[in-house]
Order: sequence, then structure tokens, then C-alpha cells
Amino acid sequence: MARGLETFLAVLVLGALPAPGAADPLLREFAVCAGRLSAIMEDQWMFDGPASERTAEELGAMVSLIEASMPDGALRQVMAWRIDAKVAQRGLLAQARFGGDQRVSETAAARAEALAAECRSMILS
Repeated sequence: MARGLETFLAVLVLGALPAPGAADPLLREFAVCAGRLSAIMEDQWMFDGPASERTAEELGAMVSLIEASMPDGALRQVMAWRIDAKVAQRGLLAQARFGGDQRVSETAAARAEALAAECRSMILS
């Protein structure tokens, strides 16, 4: 019976450990920024082609930072962060471009730009 308790406690402890890379906030920021920049680049493909080339370079730099700082086994978590951030940024961009309420659209545009600026500030030009 004690052996079952040991196994149960081991499962609880191992299940409570963070995912690989989750403890590195800088890696998370790089991944989130890569997701945001990816969403911006795709938006630019449709509405501002030349700007998408610059954003593609910024995205490449961010991916390089991810690759340089990502430990083994963290790819799944990094991709989840990237996808979540991309979806959120696309939502802001869609609201900014297609929203019916001008004030809400302007707020979404300002927020999308502020988040992009935070990401771009992490990249050496």
C-alpha cells in the first residue's frame, strides 16, 4: 500500500513540473514576438506588400533568438506560445481593419502597434 502512495506522489510531483523552457521568460517573449510578427507579416502580404519584407527580416531575427535560447524538448511549448500570440495579434489586426466601431478599431490598432514595437525593440537593427 505504501508503494502505491509513493507512485501517486511521484506522479503528482512530475505532473506539476513546468514544461521544458517554461521557466525561461525570455524564451517565451521571443516566441510570443515571433507569433506577433508572423501575424503582422501575413496582414502586410494582403495590404502592404513592401512592408512585409522588413517584417520577414524581423521575424527571421526573432526565430534566430528562439533557436539560440531554446533547450532540447521545448519546441512544443515554443510553438504553442507562437500560435497563441499569432491568433491574438491577428484578432487585433482584424478588429483594427474591419471593426465596425471606429473607437474600438483605433484602440485595437494602437494596441497591435504597441505590441509590435515591444517586439521590434528586442531586435538589433
